[in-house]
Amino acid sequence: MRRLKGEWQELKHLKATLAKITLLLEKHYGIPRRTDPGNLLDILIETILSQNTNDQNRDKAYQRLKTRFPHWEDVLEANMNGIVSAIRQGGLARQKAKRIREILHWIKRQQGKLSLSFLRKMDSEEIKKTIGALKGIGPKTLYCLLLFGLRREAFPVDTHILRIGKRLGFIPQWMDAEKAHLWMSPLIPKEKSLSLHLNLIRFGRSLCKAKNPSCDICFLSGQCLYFNHNLPLLRLRRKEVKR
Repeated sequence: MRRLKGEWQELKHLKATLAKITLLLEKHYGIPRRTDPGNLLDILIETILSQNTNDQNRDKAYQRLKTRFPHWEDVLEANMNGIVSAIRQGGLARQKAKRIREILHWIKRQQGKLSLSFLRKMDSEEIKKTIGALKGIGPKTLYCLLLFGLRREAFPVDTHILRIGKRLGFIPQWMDAEKAHLWMSPLIPKEKSLSLHLNLIRFGRSLCKAKNPSCDICFLSGQCLYFNHNLPLLRLRRKEVKR
């Protein structure tokens, strides 16, 4: 009973912490607005191309793929080497090309056409079981499809968010990105998945970088385990700079 009470109190504390972080991020960056979600299959393929690379390389790979193969039917009919060549910029090109082809074949067999519009009639849990079972679609890809394509409440965890979550203390240090998706689900403030996701990524790119984070000017330093742990060292560095 004590253990359950302790776990409940910890959950309550983490939810309160994340609510405060969400508010501070919105105060600093604003509240992101939803844009036209576009084509679900486009979003899925683009997210697959984003795996293990940065946004710039993903965008280049996606644009080259669409330039060479304007329709997804063209990808099904294309030579594998041609697809690999088109998406090489995004890294892991042969593996991603194989997965994309397999997913397109699966959709065609299931629906008779290359469209994911059938997902709109399914609830999120059913989508997770159906699409999440396909090779090449991990939690991040699945949650991006739910959040951006289907406008559902889902919280994708990328490298920025995993890093920031561990520094701020709302993701355990030992946890990987895959487990973090389930961990974060009960912690997100209601209807704030999009806002928190996008603002944390913006925060990670501008201030809380992987190397040399800007702790001195960070507006979340009061909530940051990383900052408070390194505070003596940061103060020492400030004194050295003043000299």
